[in-house]
Amino acid sequence: MSAPRSIPHTDGRHVAMPLGGIGTGTVALGADGGLRQWQLHNVGNHRGDLPGSFLAIRATQWEPPLDEIRVLQARPAPGPHTPTPLVTDDAVPDWQAGLSAEHGFASATFSATYPSARVALADDAVPLDVTLEAFNPLVPMDEAASSLPVAMLTVTLRNTGRYPVHGQVGAALQNAVGYDGVSPIDGVEGAGYGGNTNRIVRGGGWTRVAMENHTLSPEHPGAGQLVLAVDDPDAAVLPQWRRPAEFLGFLRRRGLGRPRAAAGLGASPPGATWNGGVAAPFHLEPGASTRVRVLVAWHFPNRYVDFNQFGPPRPEWGPTRFWLGNHYALAHADAVEVAHTVESRWDELAARTSEWTDTLTGSALPADAVEHLAAQAAFLRSPTCFRAADGRFFGFEGVNGASTLGHAGDTGGSCPLNCTHVWTYAQAVAALFPGLERSMRETEFDVMQAPDGSIPHRVIVPTYLPQLWDVTIGGPDEPALDGMLGTILKTYREVRATGDLDWLRRYWPRLRRLVEHVRGRWDPSSSGVLRGIQPSTHDIDLSGVNPFMGSLWLAALRAQEELALLLDEPDYAREHRDLFERGSKAYDELMWNGEYYQQVLEPGDDPTFQWETGCLADQLIGQWWAHELDLGHVLPREHVVTALRSIVRHNLRHGFDGFEHTYRVFADGDDTGVLMCTWPRGGRPAVPTRYCDEVWTGTEYQLAAACLAEGLTDEGWTILRGVWGRYDGRRRNPYNEIECGDHYVRAMAGWSVLPALSGARWNAVDGILRLHVPDDGASWPVTLGTAWGRVSRTGATVTLDVLHGEADVRRWELTAPGGDVIASADSHSERVTLP
Repeated sequence: MSAPRSIPHTDGRHVAMPLGGIGTGTVALGADGGLRQWQLHNVGNHRGDLPGSFLAIRATQWEPPLDEIRVLQARPAPGPHTPTPLVTDDAVPDWQAGLSAEHGFASATFSATYPSARVALADDAVPLDVTLEAFNPLVPMDEAASSLPVAMLTVTLRNTGRYPVHGQVGAALQNAVGYDGVSPIDGVEGAGYGGNTNRIVRGGGWTRVAMENHTLSPEHPGAGQLVLAVDDPDAAVLPQWRRPAEFLGFLRRRGLGRPRAAAGLGASPPGATWNGGVAAPFHLEPGASTRVRVLVAWHFPNRYVDFNQFGPPRPEWGPTRFWLGNHYALAHADAVEVAHTVESRWDELAARTSEWTDTLTGSALPADAVEHLAAQAAFLRSPTCFRAADGRFFGFEGVNGASTLGHAGDTGGSCPLNCTHVWTYAQAVAALFPGLERSMRETEFDVMQAPDGSIPHRVIVPTYLPQLWDVTIGGPDEPALDGMLGTILKTYREVRATGDLDWLRRYWPRLRRLVEHVRGRWDPSSSGVLRGIQPSTHDIDLSGVNPFMGSLWLAALRAQEELALLLDEPDYAREHRDLFERGSKAYDELMWNGEYYQQVLEPGDDPTFQWETGCLADQLIGQWWAHELDLGHVLPREHVVTALRSIVRHNLRHGFDGFEHTYRVFADGDDTGVLMCTWPRGGRPAVPTRYCDEVWTGTEYQLAAACLAEGLTDEGWTILRGVWGRYDGRRRNPYNEIECGDHYVRAMAGWSVLPALSGARWNAVDGILRLHVPDDGASWPVTLGTAWGRVSRTGATVTLDVLHGEADVRRWELTAPGGDVIASADSHSERVTLP
């Protein structure tokens, strides 16, 4: 069992764990207990703030006299604070910093396994143990349960003193209906406010404040509803107030009694809103404890295309704001209905979420691996991703923030939309919510694919609009070749996950057209080697014979062969196998320099933005994919292992003091990180490949996973500990790995670390589950496309416990860490006995 790491709030300045479902928006919990980064209004904004939104307690004693009010947030950490480049997760709104400085606890300690967090608050003046627990339901492969627009909070109090303590637990929230999600708010004054009303709704053992604005049209971007609820049927309510001091004064007046009537509550004046608050009383004898549950629910259905899409200007579209809607909003009529649903299912949702986190923490994974692998799900539930009302799943590259301020501002989505070359790295969505990932494949084939078979690397929404065919796209200008190769590999991944050959047959003609396009454009002679201008994820065109595109191509050829065999097309499969073998041999002969694979330009190739003799960290990305899909080695294993060792030796840097960052700074000071490209043999071009001096976590993860898969354990763990050391909460947020924006999807390559460690490979088509034998008494978490659970060992017995869904395991193959099979069984049994 791996206990979550405890982070004092003074060390966790950058901790901001998002609470919210898939596509619903989020609010973040800090290590100090504060709620910030409110992003509920269909737009990413790390500066999002709802002043007057906080939790508090009043603790009193009759004798000896005591009367203390504390907000459930630690006082600001003392001492100077050096900002971290390109991140703002440590930003605390001024009103919140002032409130906690005057009324906060002396200290707070944060611990979490995403999506569940615990903040322990302490203060000598308060004779209570106070903890705040927070989560949003997360059940892999249950999209509905994992898409609830709520933050679920539990305040637990234990009387540690010698005398009875009584008081109130208070919860406060600003009515943000009508807010545009971006404009700054001054107290209760903000853009879009005016006509806001708060009403009291009691029943079912709960007291709720429903926050609305009936002056808005149903189509207004900010139209919707918020609910603040507490599980006390007789909780006191202060439905209208403006300043935190008013609510704290309400608590000090003991907050007793219901309002006489809600009819006297008026609408807020133009340009302003109301805050609302509830207070639940408690009385604790010495040693006794109690809990108060607090729920924040929201419902903002009107998502519009409020971001600039790539491609040429479209003046013919005029001023239209195209409506996309939100899939989550179709499940409930409003936030009150959301609240009723979650209140009735609270214990069930908590138990199912804990079952997932317990599967991780109870496994053989080290504590830091559990923490950061669990956090992979935070990316897909951040504002980076959403589901439109039609159910399609979409993702930006990230959320605009400090890293994009210079070119795209710091609000909204970064680089729309469904960028195929960035998503080629992401593995977490396919493992945790394969239906959502499959939706992206369907969009690529049904919507994005051009008549010539190519797939532009971005989609235009709504999807009925003209797509990016035969036009300049941007980042790069022409359809990204690595993104198209990724589509081939991801299609095979989706088939292996579910075994759905009917789905494959539906898209097989389109997949064949894609492969024919790639072959015709970059390898018309069927040499197995891609040549010419190759648009890539580096936002540039690669040239010549290069291992980045080459290894992806070799893996894609193997995937296409396997797909053809599944559809009983042996001649087509043989054709692509032969092409693979020619290409593998040629790439190895052309690029291998005895230490690693380098780029080889051809006569007439422009060296601008190339790397030639450089050592590229992503040179074996195709081999990483081949390991993920059980495709074998795409290049000679001895060269692969040597190249991986060389990348780590040359590109892994310990300490960045004095390092010249030519572009963006993702590692500095005493950080450890892998540079995108180095030139250990000299020969750096005058204008080298773009981003060569940067550190990308997505690249680091695929490199680490490839190392682990090849048995290079020390190298793999050194890379991982470097990434996780940078994102440990002190200077960067464990729940927000950045690149071109916050919550950057390339970082979801991190999920590949789990199968690299466990050896788990699942193919639903033939029902084969392969994985490393756990140590006696240990277990591995496994995701099986339509199910998840754990594989554990007791003595000579290895058992699969399916905790969610169903998986038809027809053959077990248990391996040693090196990959040799040490036990196998053709059986539908959930147990295998080791020899």
